[in-house]
Amino acid sequence: MDFDWLDAPFDLKVIPPREIEESYEDPFSLRLLPERENEATEARYFCLGKTVGNQPIFSIFWTDGKKYRVLFARSMTPDELSFYERKNTEFL
Repeated sequence: MDFDWLDAPFDLKVIPPREIEESYEDPFSLRLLPERENEATEARYFCLGKTVGNQPIFSIFWTDGKKYRVLFARSMTPDELSFYERKNTEFL
């Protein structure tokens, strides 16, 4: 998967692009499409995944099927981490 990091709308020094990309490569990552009220806007997705160093990352992105554009990324909150772990337990 290719990522577009040009003019990222958030600070890439807080979480480096390499770690964000690792969270997408997590075999247990969750990618979700939230319910939308306005269907006219582009689809935005959530990704919850962990890096190789086990750092949990939450991000919002859009994709055209070939390229990913991350719009926002941060560490997961305790509730998001609990959701991630619960969903992965359900799949096993």
